[in-house]
Amino acid sequence: MSIDVEWARGELARFLELTELYRPPDPPGMTVWTTRKSNRGSQEDIVASAHVVEQILDRVLPGWRTEVPGNGRVNRWSQHREAAQRADVALQRDAEIQERLGDTALRLNAGNLHPWVWAAARPLWRGGHFREAVTAAARRVNRQTQDKVGRRDATETALFQSVFSKDDPKPGGAEAAADARRRKRHLPQRPTRRGCLRRGLHAGIRNPNSHEDGLPELPEHEALEQLAAFSVLARWVDTAILTT
Repeated sequence: MSIDVEWARGELARFLELTELYRPPDPPGMTVWTTRKSNRGSQEDIVASAHVVEQILDRVLPGWRTEVPGNGRVNRWSQHREAAQRADVALQRDAEIQERLGDTALRLNAGNLHPWVWAAARPLWRGGHFREAVTAAARRVNRQTQDKVGRRDATETALFQSVFSKDDPKPGGAEAAADARRRKRHLPQRPTRRGCLRRGLHAGIRNPNSHEDGLPELPEHEALEQLAAFSVLARWVDTAILTT
């Protein structure tokens, strides 16, 4: 779903109005010497507005929490204000800028990833914990797959080897549920390729992120690419049908 630009710009403008800094007038008959400024809106109104604005910023400028500077010592909302100003320009002029600069490449929006992936990753992503966000997304896809096939006896590689096996389910007995197979609705003739993808994600991304200490934080763009890979897997599982 595309963003409602007019509505989003209105919310950003309202937030900027509430958080504008000004010097309150001196009380009658008094002169106060201070450089301290206050926000025009009440903290209650600002917090309520920020709840909406943060979600707009996450859509328009996904990396704003780590990329946009802020100075909390000057004002609590300084980073939000600069991000809101940048987002407003982006909403107005991104199409024009891309056309003028010749940058017409598609951009990956985290909000458009499969809900299993982004819902799990978003809280950590907002804090700049990109590697942990990818790990959380991988775990969520694993849990959702277990739920869909009704299995708790296998996880990750073993689970997906069974899920995307091209063999027929074994009939009857205690192993019937354990041998339930998933099929991709549109490409049922290629299930092993999905298993190969999941094994690659497990070995190349999930294991190192979870079990190797001292790894540096992932660059944001690299982490987003990894989330996109898990999003592909999540959609395959989500749209698959169960064979018995």
